[in-house]
Amino acid sequence: MLETDQPRETQRVALVIQYLGTHFHGWQRQKQQRTVQEEIEIAIATILGYHVTLHGAGRTDAGVHAAAQVAHFEATGAIPAHKWATVLNSYLPQDVTIRASASVGNTWHARFSAAYRRYRYTIYTEERPNLFVKPFSWHYYHAPLDELLIQAALKPMLGKHHLAAFHRAGSKRSHSWVEVQAAECLRTGSFLHIEIQADGFLYGMVRLLVGMLVEVGSKQRTLASFTDIWQEQRREKVKYAAPPQGLCLLRVGYPDFPFSPDIWYDTQPKLVFSQ
Repeated sequence: MLETDQPRETQRVALVIQYLGTHFHGWQRQKQQRTVQEEIEIAIATILGYHVTLHGAGRTDAGVHAAAQVAHFEATGAIPAHKWATVLNSYLPQDVTIRASASVGNTWHARFSAAYRRYRYTIYTEERPNLFVKPFSWHYYHAPLDELLIQAALKPMLGKHHLAAFHRAGSKRSHSWVEVQAAECLRTGSFLHIEIQADGFLYGMVRLLVGMLVEVGSKQRTLASFTDIWQEQRREKVKYAAPPQGLCLLRVGYPDFPFSPDIWYDTQPKLVFSQ
C-alpha cells in the first residue's frame, strides 16, 4: 500500500449552527420530511463521499428556529476541523448556516456534554400586523400583556421540578424532571422576550409554558392558578401551545467549548422597535 493510501485518522468536528425553522419539519431526521439534520448530513456526505451521523445538542420542533444549535460528527479526510464551516456553507441552502467549526476530543458530545440549553420566545404586541417580524414572533394583540406578572409566574419555577404539566404526549423521555436554571421576561418596545434556561427540555415544554404565561400576563389566569397547575402536574389543564415561529434555541452551554462567546452566546438579534 502506498503511503498516500494509508487510512486517515478520524477527527471529531463540532459545529455551531443557525437555521430558520420556517420550512423545516424540525431538527431530527424524519422520513419524507425536510429536516435540518438531514440537510447537513447530505452536505457532509456530498463532500466526503460517505454518510455520517450528525449528533445534535437538542431537537427543535417544526417551525422553530436556532441561533446557536450545536452538533458534532466524525470524519476522515484532509479538511481541517476549523475549515468545515466554510466548506459546508457552500453546499447548504440559504436557511441553514454554520457559524463556526472546531476540533473536539473523542469523548466530547454535543448532547451529553452540554450543561444547559437556553430558549427565547418572542411575542409581538402591537395591534397592527408587521410582515417583517411575522416569521420570528407570535403576534398577540388581543389583550395587554403584563411582563411583571409573567416574571412573577416564572420565579417559582427556578430549581429542579417535575414539569409533567408541560410535557407533550409522544415523548420517549421516561420522566419529566427539569432543572430550570434561569427564567425571565423582558419587554423591549413592542416585544416581550421570554427566556428559559435549563439542563434539558421536555417535548413541547416551552411552547406549552408560554401559552399559559400569556394567560397570566393577560390576566385570564391568576398567578396562584398557574402555579397550582404545574406543581400539581395537571397536564389536562394545559390546553394551548404558543405557535412555533416565536421560539428560538438561543444557545447551548458547555464546561469545555472550543468557540468564543461572540460565535454562540447571543446571536439572535432582539426585536426592539415601538410604534
